[in-house]
Amino acid sequence: MSEFITIEQIDEAVSAIRAKTKVSPKVGLVLGSGLGGLAASVKNATVLPFKEIPNWPVSTIQGHAGRLLIGELFGQNAMVMQGRVHFYEGYSMGQVTFPIRVMQRMGVQVIILTNAAGAINPNFEAGDVMLLTDQINMIGMGGMNPLRGPNLEEFGERFPDMSHPYDPELLKLAEASAQEKHIGYQKGVYICLAGPSFESPADLRFLRAIGADAVGMSTVPETIVARHGRTRVLGISGISNKANLNGSTETTHEEVLAAGEMIVPKLSGIIQGVMEKLNLVSDR
Repeated sequence: MSEFITIEQIDEAVSAIRAKTKVSPKVGLVLGSGLGGLAASVKNATVLPFKEIPNWPVSTIQGHAGRLLIGELFGQNAMVMQGRVHFYEGYSMGQVTFPIRVMQRMGVQVIILTNAAGAINPNFEAGDVMLLTDQINMIGMGGMNPLRGPNLEEFGERFPDMSHPYDPELLKLAEASAQEKHIGYQKGVYICLAGPSFESPADLRFLRAIGADAVGMSTVPETIVARHGRTRVLGISGISNKANLNGSTETTHEEVLAAGEMIVPKLSGIIQGVMEKLNLVSDR
């Protein structure tokens, strides 16, 4: 696949998915590292390995099962990605965000993006859940914006507004759900780096100075593409480790996956509450 995605490639994937299910999903959910356990809540699921969907990028990372599930999740028709691909795996930004385009073409109205993130804010603890209020597009600032290349007019305009990357109403629903279920949560700004190396203490101090609360290697490109197509986005980070601003600890991928076991019940509770409160437009 070339660096830039075409509408024909997107529609080829859409046709293949529609041939396997009659469900018309209204919510898209992307499950990050260690968070795939939430997929078990999908009822009457049609399960498609990524490798069986035309043009769909295949994850190579432990903790990403690499499957698409389509069915009912907490009362909503949903398509759930159990894992995602990342820029550091060697994929182009077009490939990284290809699933978001497919979701949009399938009629998804709300996308919930989850990730495992490292704490930058010293007040955050491993196992916390952070609701995303804003983002810093560090990779895009360096030239790797996912909208680089020919604009896909079928989805949106050349210069989309990003004043509210994360939908304020969805954020309110997430907060209300957390409070109703007595789930503690943080709110903050997520910054995306290219990876795959974890950040040095100096990196983290720099990121903290420019206003970031948590750092990861995903989500931001997906959010930009979602907003280009005017799809509403809710972002949730599972905090996998405490801020290592002085180099006193070592971060590992195993630690990230282990933290997911603590985070999934909280994440599930918040997402369930949000989806039960959603009022989405039905097909005519």
